[in-house]
Amino acid sequence: MRQAGLGRALAVLAGLLVVLAGGVSCAKKPPPDPPQPEMSALDAVPDRGELRVCSTGDYRPFTYHDPRTDRWTGIDIDMAGDLARKLGARLTIVPTQWKTVADDVAADRCDIAMGGISIELGRARKAAFSDPYLIDGKAPITRCATLARFQNLDLIDRPGVRVVVNPGGTNEAFANERLKRANVTVHPDNNTIFEEIVANRADVMITDASEARWQSKQHPELCAVNPERPLSFGPKAYLLPRGDVVFQQWVNDWLRMSIGDGTYQRFSRTWMN
Repeated sequence: MRQAGLGRALAVLAGLLVVLAGGVSCAKKPPPDPPQPEMSALDAVPDRGELRVCSTGDYRPFTYHDPRTDRWTGIDIDMAGDLARKLGARLTIVPTQWKTVADDVAADRCDIAMGGISIELGRARKAAFSDPYLIDGKAPITRCATLARFQNLDLIDRPGVRVVVNPGGTNEAFANERLKRANVTVHPDNNTIFEEIVANRADVMITDASEARWQSKQHPELCAVNPERPLSFGPKAYLLPRGDVVFQQWVNDWLRMSIGDGTYQRFSRTWMN
């Protein structure tokens, strides 16, 4: 009986040794390699030889696409060309819309979006912003003949006042949030929307002060309403892929250098003077 009991004990001990040996063997296995980070656009763009820039083409003085000549112009189009040169790549403009610009960046349809884009928290959930390069905000624009009628938001937000707005961006969001009694109409083309005011089919548009100033210079009939005292705070920046911190930091460095050495001012002067 003692021998049988001893045999069983030895068998159990042998089984434990096998289990322990297996545990030691597993412990000696090297950990799996960490996942490799995706290549930053800072490397991918020069490797590809192309910088893809999303832009709406309907927001002068920052971006404009002429459908007759297929030519892109504007302050941020000039800045995009400078950015491409600094990266050693050719510039390709990818047309986008205000309501989809952040989605297009997030979906890798472009490397960066440029063209008077206001920092907005909804966009910032989908993509990252560069440092701001211009402090802006909303300002009304109307016919000079009716300038005294629309000196503040309370005078604009009244029954019978015809407000026109372009779709998909911060202009429409501002109108939906702040105007409760005025008659708000969406006009699909931001390139022709100011003609609606000139032709007296609308009374007011509320847009960024920078655009209101520029459009009032192009249309002597139109006057920006107190653009030096905007109705909101809307700094402008460039929209970048979320998570690509390396590219974001480099773009910020390039932007600071461009403002510091006068490059941005030189491009801006062409349009704003």
